[in-house]
This record gives sequence, structure tokens and C-alpha cells, in this order.
Amino acid sequence: MFLLDLLAERKIEVEARHIAAIAVMAALAACATAPPRHAEDLCAVFRQYPDWYDYAKHAEKRWGTPSYVLMAFVRHESGYHADIRPKRHWFLGFIPLPRDSSAYGYAQAQDPAWDEYLKDTGGWLKGRADMEDALDFVGWYNHRTHAALGISYRDARHLYIAYHEGIGGYRSGAWRRKHHLRRVADGVDYRARAYRAQLKHCERELRCDGLFDIWPFCR
Repeated sequence: MFLLDLLAERKIEVEARHIAAIAVMAALAACATAPPRHAEDLCAVFRQYPDWYDYAKHAEKRWGTPSYVLMAFVRHESGYHADIRPKRHWFLGFIPLPRDSSAYGYAQAQDPAWDEYLKDTGGWLKGRADMEDALDFVGWYNHRTHAALGISYRDARHLYIAYHEGIGGYRSGAWRRKHHLRRVADGVDYRARAYRAQLKHCERELRCDGLFDIWPFCR
């Protein structure tokens, strides 16, 4: 009986913590930036969140990957949800088990890569749930990929495979046997191409949306 009582108490305690955690996450979610209403249209995304255009262009200038490729990565990785994580599994319905990976945030950056990014770039106050930092991270990662593997900054398909597999994993060639990954990478490449075509129709407008941007000097 003592053991059963102890397990029952432990279950109540864990469930209480689970409920509290959900409440905290709900409160944070209420303050988080909502995903764009029209995620398939990059012009609409940037019109809704003009700062995202500035962040993407800054990362492009810093690291080399075009803004439309950066945004295609984020679109696929998180669907523009700031605080998304891999699903957590539960044992006996109330004991939390580890998540499938440490991926988190807009770019689904995992802990080891994120820690390396912070060490390499400084700025320990950066966060994976911040779009500016997430885009900079993707740009940084692709810059490393380009330097190590020679993949073009515009080659969204192969950049994404290396992003998923790591530089060593890409070099091994094992990804060629991963048909699902190749289909996903094709989807990212398709999205990047669509975003590129869309951006051609609105980039002049987006360049002149700042308070101190004066036509025609911002064109």
C-alpha cells in the first residue's frame, strides 16, 4: 500500500507540474509573434512583418545566403512558429520522456549547433525564438556549409540536406539513400524558387518601408 500511495502522490505531483508548465507555455504563446497569415506568399509575409525583411537581408549581406532561401528554410523547419519543439513522449501517461531532439525555434536549431553558433558569433543573449537570430543562424550555418563543401548559396536543395545531415553526414553521401529527406529538400528548393519569384514583384516596395528611407535613394 505504501508503494501505491507513493506512486499516486508522485503522479499527482508530476501532473500538477505538467499543468503549470502548460499554463506558462500558454502565457508565453499569447505574447509570441503569430505565424504570418499567408505563409506561402513571401511578399505577404514581409508586408505583415516588415522587420523580417530587414533581418533576412541583413543575414544575406553578412553570410551570403539569399533572403528567399533563408525564409524557405524557416518556413519548412517551423512553419513560422517561434517556440516549436519536437513532440515529447510520456511514459504511463504522466512521466515525461526526452524529446526526439533538442531542436527549437524558428530554425529548429539543435543545442550543439546553436552553442557553436553562439561561440563563433558572440552575443549570448540571442534566442532561437527570435526571428532575427534564427535567420542569422541559418545564414551562418549555410556559410560554413559553403566553405566546407562548396555548395552554392542559391542551391537550397543541397544546402538543406547539409543543414539536416551536417557537413560530415553530407560528405558521407548517406543522404542519397534517404528518399524522404530528398523529397523534403526538393520541397524546400521549390519553396525557395517560389519565394524568389514573388520577391521580385515587391522588393522595391519593401526597401522603402523604413522611417528614413526616401525614394529614390532606397531603390
